Amino acid sequence: MSSPEFQLTVLGTRGSVAMSGADYREYGGSTSCYMVQAGEDTVFLDAGSGLLSAPGSYPKAPVILLSHLHLDHVIGLGMFPPLARKELQIDLYIPFCETVESARLQLDRIYSPPFWPVRLEELGAELRLRCVPACFSVGRIRVETMTGQHPGGCMVYKLSCAGKTIVFATDYEHGGESDARLAAFAQNADLLLYDAQFAPEEYERKKGYGHSTAEKGLELMERSHAGQLLLIHHDFKSTDRILLERENKLGTKRASYAREGQTIIL
Repeated sequence: MSSPEFQLTVLGTRGSVAMSGADYREYGGSTSCYMVQAGEDTVFLDAGSGLLSAPGSYPKAPVILLSHLHLDHVIGLGMFPPLARKELQIDLYIPFCETVESARLQLDRIYSPPFWPVRLEELGAELRLRCVPACFSVGRIRVETMTGQHPGGCMVYKLSCAGKTIVFATDYEHGGESDARLAAFAQNADLLLYDAQFAPEEYERKKGYGHSTAEKGLELMERSHAGQLLLIHHDFKSTDRILLERENKLGTKRASYAREGQTIIL
């Protein structure tokens, strides 16, 4: 049997809030969401507003992995069309929960009146909540995890299939022993997605916010021997002009800032 094509599509690149307008056309304005496909298997990394740009149908029901439950990473769930299809069973993985019931209570704090008219489980599909284990599989995609540095915690995911590997490290703040763990976790990854919300001068004013810089992403790429670096979680104030200027300074074709709508085939 031939190996399935393994690819990632960028659906949402922004952090904190969604943006729109002429200044956000090239890199996009939707919040965090990335679609990974391998044959008939589909995995969404995060469920920000970018989730609403996903395809309408799938060979198999998609699986959603959340890095954490901050609003910019879950705001797309409430209007994701497959969740309204009664014939579908959709697995939603929640990090840092001890039981499925505790995961449900966390989601209900966001998706219930008065903040949202209906709970997610009332939309129609069979929504199966899962607590994130250390490692598991989605069809032919192998998933491994580690905890990153972010206020309240954030899960780093490694997805592997057909000898190729994607590492997703959003909402990650560099520093300390965690950097060595992340470099080992991402060793020889084919594609590394790394939070680069701040420029270095911005980061000095915003230590502790839970985000990093392109410079630290480049260091991690070299340290982990990753093949390609995709910089993500663009600050809502970073326009196309700002991101293009930063991209031109990266100094390598192996690194770039994520653009909404792009697909990378591994």
